[in-house]
Amino acid sequence: MSSTDPMRRLLDAVLDDRNTSLDQMAAGAHLSPFHFHRTVRSRAGETPAAIRRRVVLEQAAWTLQGGVPVTEAAFAAGYDSVEGFSRAFRRAYGCAPSDLPPRAERGHWLPSPNGIHFHSPTVLYVEAGRIREQSSGDVLALLVEHDLDDIDALLELARDLPEHVYRAVRLPGSLLREWDGADESIAQVVHHLVVSKEPWLASIAGESAPDLGGADDVPELLARHHRTSPRWLAMVRDVERRGAWQDSIIDALCDPPESFLLSQIVAHELTFSTHRRQLLRWMLADAGLTLDARHLDPDPILWHRRKIGE
Repeated sequence: MSSTDPMRRLLDAVLDDRNTSLDQMAAGAHLSPFHFHRTVRSRAGETPAAIRRRVVLEQAAWTLQGGVPVTEAAFAAGYDSVEGFSRAFRRAYGCAPSDLPPRAERGHWLPSPNGIHFHSPTVLYVEAGRIREQSSGDVLALLVEHDLDDIDALLELARDLPEHVYRAVRLPGSLLREWDGADESIAQVVHHLVVSKEPWLASIAGESAPDLGGADDVPELLARHHRTSPRWLAMVRDVERRGAWQDSIIDALCDPPESFLLSQIVAHELTFSTHRRQLLRWMLADAGLTLDARHLDPDPILWHRRKIGE
């Protein structure tokens, strides 16, 4: 949802740190408490207080899984005492805050009637900037991780190209997706490989449209890829854990807004990313680079064998 979406404005009022009462939430949305309560409940299937209580506990659980002490998590969540926080936490999660399993074993989301949850770029366990989970038994995880790692390898290969080589037009008229713009040069292809997942992540998280511009030299794009990769893998693993592939989002970043299944989004990205990675290999070879075994062959079998052998 965009920042101007009516429901998002209501949720912003519910979850604002300063709004701890119904009156404060309603004032934040410029509505009467009665109308605010009725509107949120009818649209979300949950009262404002229930949404806030659950999302605050989800946020606390996420911070606890990151190593934050129970006392700090309790006061950050707005509780007056650790005892009150612990009672609420145990009712919600079935265990004491200190006994919550790490992110690698369970997520922090609680059952929800509306799909509204505390969302973080690192919902699940991933090592920031580097993907090290290569499960041969999970086909989707293997494909997603291979895609992210292959982009990283190709960016590293393109890092030292001279500027005129990097920006030279090599395939005039190449236009994979009209709304992306041309894919005629190495610079354009690597830029699209890196930024294409950002709008989807923003839509899923309910964020405003990301800025897809910015510096497009390879070091900057590598840094950007290392920020996006953990978020993308975390999102995929969380949807898989919840069995939510048939859930849909209303993408308000589109004009007009469109509805997409989460399964469609990931299939879409894997398809076009695979095409661009192959296109980039051809362009890099055309630029005179010698591709070694890691860069020349995009086969996920060989990639996986190399990874588990490292």
